[in-house]
Amino acid sequence: MHFAMPPRKTSHPPPYAARNQSSLPIPPALKNLFRGGKLRTLALGILGFLTLVWLLRGSGGRDTGVNIPQIPIGSGPPVVIVTTLDPKADATWAGKIKKNREDYAKKHGYLTFFPPNDQYPIGSSPKTWSKVPAVRHAMTLYPGSTFFWYLDSAALIMNPSIDLQSHILKASRLEEIMITNEPVVPPDSVIKTFGNLKGDRIDFVVTQDKEGLVPTSMIIRNGEWAKYFLDAWFDPIYRSYNFQKAESHALEHIVQWHGTMLAKLALVPQNLLNSYATGPANPKFGKYKEGDLVANFPSCARDKADCANEHQAFFDILERKDE
Repeated sequence: MHFAMPPRKTSHPPPYAARNQSSLPIPPALKNLFRGGKLRTLALGILGFLTLVWLLRGSGGRDTGVNIPQIPIGSGPPVVIVTTLDPKADATWAGKIKKNREDYAKKHGYLTFFPPNDQYPIGSSPKTWSKVPAVRHAMTLYPGSTFFWYLDSAALIMNPSIDLQSHILKASRLEEIMITNEPVVPPDSVIKTFGNLKGDRIDFVVTQDKEGLVPTSMIIRNGEWAKYFLDAWFDPIYRSYNFQKAESHALEHIVQWHGTMLAKLALVPQNLLNSYATGPANPKFGKYKEGDLVANFPSCARDKADCANEHQAFFDILERKDE
């Protein structure tokens, strides 16, 4: 049988009818906590506290079994010379390039690093981009060294008696030679090198030829800023821009648009670090002359797999000096 309407409740319930509740009474304070969003706030607070305890225990209180030594900068050889080499280049010529750097490094207590230019993830970008991760790679391998000198394979060290530290890197020396208030991109860039920099604050030393900045011979001081700078320079977005001069134009873009980069840069006369035996040398002080530290051949680096023919006469000069 179905009732049309539910049965009617009695109008006279027992005076102490039992309510539908658990046998355990809930304190009034706890009832207030359950109301509104207070319970959710409490739960989130407890969860956050437990997460913080877990993170602290995982980072400091638990032995992971991995012991990574902290090597202080300055505890290793002062300079590492980095040169990327094309594995397809002539082996005899590549051997001479290595020896050129190794002889110089041995004379001054430096180190050398010669990674192949095809081992870094540059995709379809020009191989010249490999210099950026190569220097970053060297910093990982030699964390105790202070300076990293990238020298392109198209360049030769012609005056091995010059010590890079006294020649350029001492703070007082940098303050003497750095070029201030100079357009970053000649002749009339509105962005100019800073005029009030101190030598001990410089982390990046580079030169400028007739056309712009040339990172074919550059020095970077080891440290957190250097890692940030190299990582930013190698960002895929800059490589995707397809600058005409690849990483060189990307560098000019970065230092002109980011004051944190320009504030660490010292522009020095080209003949102190990157003299040109051929190519568009800086008209004031860029052409190679006897006694300069470096002779660079930028044109052969662009047009050929190696620079063996152009270098030969200069290799002969170096061999006569060794006799």
